Amino acid sequence: MIDYIKGEVAELTPTSVTLEQGGIGYQMNISLNTYGAISDKQTAKLYVHEAIREDAHVLFGFMDKHERELFLLLISVSGVGPSTARVILSSLSSKELESVIATENATVLQTVKGIGAKTAQRIIVDLKDKIKFTDESGTVQLPTKADLSETGHAAVSALVMLGFVQNASQKVVAKIIKESPSLPVEGVIKEALKRL
Repeated sequence: MIDYIKGEVAELTPTSVTLEQGGIGYQMNISLNTYGAISDKQTAKLYVHEAIREDAHVLFGFMDKHERELFLLLISVSGVGPSTARVILSSLSSKELESVIATENATVLQTVKGIGAKTAQRIIVDLKDKIKFTDESGTVQLPTKADLSETGHAAVSALVMLGFVQNASQKVVAKIIKESPSLPVEGVIKEALKRL
């Protein structure tokens, strides 16, 4: 099993990264929080979860072991697959997710695409005893992008890759950029995830 991959950032989008190590490019699915953490770096070290299915071997990359542990806890819940877990970790930071589960705030979980009332309750019931919530505030520095059209394009591309319809994504992203023109791409995507 692969624990982590450290290498040069060859390609990076809000939903995936390719790290080149030893002449091999490893493509990994990532959350927006991981994207924010590595977007201004030339090299990165990502912790890996390898999902082996009949039709594919898929790698998921995480900025730290803590995010990977939360991902593994999420996919252990019945009805939550890797894609849904990644959307949850893109919508909420690790600390926010822990807080939501510890305080049993199902309403916040239901704002995430694909999470209904039953799934939100199941996540809380299954994980509240496994989450070690601390009050430390962990913040991720998000890069700012001046070019709004580039930001909008990247946000729409990420939303489409996450399974949203392109037209709906474009409308929501355009509205968010009009309301908050200085938002970085991750901020636009996070806001769009709440509205779609």
